[in-house]
Amino acid sequence: MQQSNDSPYMIAFCTCPPDKAADIAHVLVRKRVCACVNVVPRMLSVYTWKGSVEEDDESLLVIKTRADRLDALESAVAEVHPYEVFELVACRLESGSQPYLRWMDACLGPQG
Repeated sequence: MQQSNDSPYMIAFCTCPPDKAADIAHVLVRKRVCACVNVVPRMLSVYTWKGSVEEDDESLLVIKTRADRLDALESAVAEVHPYEVFELVACRLESGSQPYLRWMDACLGPQG
């Protein structure tokens, strides 16, 4: 496995309504802002919104991408996400198998 503190590879997380998850995932992959999206179908989210504690069923999108695609990823999510304020957070991937990382690069194209 490749390990690096300055790895360009990222994992991003985005919550969304369950009935929109697959559509959002397809858009992101088609736009090549990520190599893959795993959809975790149902989870309970508890959060504060406009002064009240809210609770919703949501799906979690686990998005595999690179740092050079994060701005484009955010723009693509903004185009299709139904929430006024959507969650999109990303963490650097510290290690990964070489074949998987090469596959990601092939999906995403040259770094830029």
